[in-house]
Amino acid sequence: MNENQRCPACGALNRCTLADPRTATEPCWCFAVAIDPAVLQALPTELRDQSCLCPRCAAGASLAANTATPIDSEKR
Repeated sequence: MNENQRCPACGALNRCTLADPRTATEPCWCFAVAIDPAVLQALPTELRDQSCLCPRCAAGASLAANTATPIDSEKR
């Protein structure tokens, strides 16, 4: 599994179809949902635009619970 398959906010699997070569031609779940901009802004700059959020973080659940712990970019 590559690191593009992990959520940069919590480290969970992000279920991104584009990050998985086996499903890269299929539309991703995120195309059909509104992603909370506050979640993206809460990420450290170096983790933005590197991989997709998981459905839970995209909805703002981790931010609302104040449990988001961005994965260490050095471990990527």
